[in-house]
Amino acid sequence: MNIAAVGIAWGRAVAAQLHIRMLLLTFAPFLAALLIWSVAMWFGLQAMIDYIQQWFAVHNSFQTAGDVLAMLGLFAFKAMVAPLVAMWLLLPLMVFTALLCIGLFAMPAISRHVGIRHYPQLEQRQGGSLIGSLGYSLMSFIIFAVLWLLTLPLTLFPIASLVIQPLLWGWLTYRVMAYDALSAHADREERIALIRQHRGALLLMGTIAGLFGAAPGLLWLGGVLSVMFLPVLAGLAIWLYVLVFVFTGLWFQHYCLAALAKMRVRTEPVPQAA
Repeated sequence: MNIAAVGIAWGRAVAAQLHIRMLLLTFAPFLAALLIWSVAMWFGLQAMIDYIQQWFAVHNSFQTAGDVLAMLGLFAFKAMVAPLVAMWLLLPLMVFTALLCIGLFAMPAISRHVGIRHYPQLEQRQGGSLIGSLGYSLMSFIIFAVLWLLTLPLTLFPIASLVIQPLLWGWLTYRVMAYDALSAHADREERIALIRQHRGALLLMGTIAGLFGAAPGLLWLGGVLSVMFLPVLAGLAIWLYVLVFVFTGLWFQHYCLAALAKMRVRTEPVPQAA
């Protein structure tokens, strides 16, 4: 794992994030994600909370939840169990929506911005596509969702949660971001080889980005405590997710294009002068 390359890409991403074009780039994904979730919450949130509350009542789970919360010293939150579970289940979908909007609206602009300014001589071999990105992202999310649901009970144990959850978010983030970062410049074989060779560094970057994304998640779950401000908190959480993912996209773009340039130097012969 090349930690130095990860750090260099981080520094370049910080500098690029301060560019006015990159700051403006957050608005299109934010508006798209906000529109999707405004409609979804308007029509489905209360129905989902009612279903969860009914399920808890039928299966006598409120008593179990109350016992667990009492053991953790949080018995006062028993009345908020159903909204909290609903928001906790919606959280991966919310994050995935923001991640998908970044891939659709921001990553092509990020790829052009970084490629033109830092790697103008790097040939674009167009090994990815929009359909490929959507399919790859959806497949990755399905795998992530299954693993996330299976490990959800472990969130009651702080030590296990601090290890498993960031790794899962990191895995999903690096899978989606690495594909989009390489889709324009690398061909299919180069993309597969690069992701395989740099999987450790990419997972580290995705995990760090996932930890940054914990703050919007806590803000979103905090909407349970103040239902009146839930739309405002949800909108702010989505914007923070988009901001984090734009920075993450810049970070992955710098790292992946630098790795691709080095790969081509090693594997492709240098043309000899006549």
